[in-house]
Amino acid sequence: MSLLPRQLLSVNVAQAERWEIEGRSILSGIGKRPVSSVTAPQRIAVRPLGVEGDEQADLTVHGGLSKAVYAYPHEHYAFWQTVRAQAGAQPWGEALPHGMLGENLTLTGLLEGQAWIGDVLVFPDCTLAISEPRQPCYKFAARMGFPQAVKMMAQSGFCGFYLSVRKPGTLAAGEAYELVPGPREVCIAELFRTKMRGRKAD
Repeated sequence: MSLLPRQLLSVNVAQAERWEIEGRSILSGIGKRPVSSVTAPQRIAVRPLGVEGDEQADLTVHGGLSKAVYAYPHEHYAFWQTVRAQAGAQPWGEALPHGMLGENLTLTGLLEGQAWIGDVLVFPDCTLAISEPRQPCYKFAARMGFPQAVKMMAQSGFCGFYLSVRKPGTLAAGEAYELVPGPREVCIAELFRTKMRGRKAD
């Protein structure tokens, strides 16, 4: 359970660009970079279909009203830093930049086991609702720089979660947010495990 305060550390966006993956040229918006950070807290507009300046290439994976924004717990960054170093994808001790997991929002204070579909994240000028877990794919492995990344996310359960936009507005890094419980019927962590089991059975 996260003991950190509920805070937005970074807002990250990307334009879709070509990636060479397994010999194919693939269009992807996974290469997110910070446009609002704690040291430079620019206000960024959030609209029903996502964060201003962000582009999604495959709307079946990220995009649309129910998956407009992707959030990821910063608490998992140390894990990914270690496994990437073990895989030779980055030097030991090098910090991962925010947005590295392909997320729009890098957060603290809310892990998958504490996040339920329908829970609402209330920011000072924007309200977002948890909609579903992220499912990793080959683009995630390419972004992380080693082929076992998808398996590592599946095993760890460190998937993050998609958000729909309940009240459009703006976000700025450094802001705190309040978590308002929804019906609490489906937990992100449990749903992710179920989805991963289903993929293995395919």
